[in-house]
Amino acid sequence: MPWKPMYRSDVRLEGKTVVITGANTGIGKEAARDLYGRGARVIMAVRTVSRGEAAREEIEAAAETGAGQLEVRQLDLESLESVRRCAEELNAAVEKIDLLILNAGKMACPRSETKDGFESQLGTNHLGHFLLTHLLLDKVKAAAPSRIIVLSSLFHKMGSMHFDDLQLKNNYGPWKAYNQSKLANVLFASELARRLKDSGVTTYAVHPGWVRTELARHLSVWTKAVQAPVQFLAKSPLQGVQTTLYCALEPTLSAESGQYYADCRRTAPSSRAQSVEDARRLWEVSEQLVGLNR
Repeated sequence: MPWKPMYRSDVRLEGKTVVITGANTGIGKEAARDLYGRGARVIMAVRTVSRGEAAREEIEAAAETGAGQLEVRQLDLESLESVRRCAEELNAAVEKIDLLILNAGKMACPRSETKDGFESQLGTNHLGHFLLTHLLLDKVKAAAPSRIIVLSSLFHKMGSMHFDDLQLKNNYGPWKAYNQSKLANVLFASELARRLKDSGVTTYAVHPGWVRTELARHLSVWTKAVQAPVQFLAKSPLQGVQTTLYCALEPTLSAESGQYYADCRRTAPSSRAQSVEDARRLWEVSEQLVGLNR
């Protein structure tokens, strides 16, 4: 299997509804472009509506015959109020969701907090998506067989869940926080699969690879300088979206759920990511943090 495989599929998606977070740029934008081109109704859930509309217009202008429908909805994953509002709008607008792609994220940024007081990488990459998934789950179940795809990263292998200081208030590091949030993504996908067993909804955690996107905007000048000579090794957004498309479209994956994928194949996550106890604990803590158990 090549390092930058391109997934080939003639699957059509007429009559299917897709929701993608962070769909105005990078991997999310390429996912929207591909799935829209297959005839799906694609809802682009984005933080800044004007940027989402610009991406929508660009994709539509380049589309070929047989494309579906593109819509833009506002979603700020750093605000639980925004997540709830977006979910309410989506639940009113669609009968079902065939594909939910949790793509938006932040990487290695200086410490900040969300509107609800969460460390921003955990809040954006995990907690916002955790709540969104719960609020849309009935629509996903209504489309069964349906799929939920969670964007993670190889960096989850360097992460730990710091349950005694989940918000990293005492010993913050940009990569420490990122790695924890990406581990949370894998644990969430696996625990969600266990809880959705026999529902017809399957889940997939995805490592897209090293991709040239806006996600790297917070990297230090030193880190960018070190990476500059080898930037040609990084994937383009089109190359980076291939494993997402593989997990979204590949028919043979319908019998798999809760697994981890990279370069269009199933692979093993870290031992920490396979901890059933940690996955259950993270689920319970996340429910408390986003107010689902009140």
